[in-house]
Amino acid sequence: MTDTEQHLLGKVKGGDKSAFRKLFYNYHESLFRFVAYRVKDEDLADDITQETFLRVWKTRNSIQPKKSFFSLIARISSNLCYDHFRHLEVRQRHESSIPDYGGSDTHDPEMINQGQVFQEEIQRLVNEKLPDKCRNIFILSRIEGKSNPEIAELLDLSIRTVENQIYRAIKILKKNLNNYL
Repeated sequence: MTDTEQHLLGKVKGGDKSAFRKLFYNYHESLFRFVAYRVKDEDLADDITQETFLRVWKTRNSIQPKKSFFSLIARISSNLCYDHFRHLEVRQRHESSIPDYGGSDTHDPEMINQGQVFQEEIQRLVNEKLPDKCRNIFILSRIEGKSNPEIAELLDLSIRTVENQIYRAIKILKKNLNNYL
């Protein structure tokens, strides 16, 4: 975390809108990609990203300027993603009791590209099998393309912790992707 970020967080805590705007512009794109990878829907990712920043602003009095801002917004957005998936799960459970009038399924499973299936399986495993910290670091590393030192600074962790979490993620993925490898 940089002194500038710490300074901006202190100003945001005091209600400074221009400092909040700077943080928004500095982190919006990274957070959006972070969320989009998890939910696989850009419109939904945009909504969750916006809601994340809105919640930061609403709870600005509780901001701790010495802590990583990306860790804060990653945690908030992860909780919003979990809420979305829980809601979706409830909806799907009850969907079978709603009659289908003339709906047709245009997806032919034989037409699905094997690479797409593999990618979807990786995304599913990342979202379901990796612990939160491990998942967040893996996404920042492999999807965002951030270096280990950048991730360590963003999340306020040691580089060794980042390396261990990436190793752990790859090990879990390899174990669960045996059928594809």
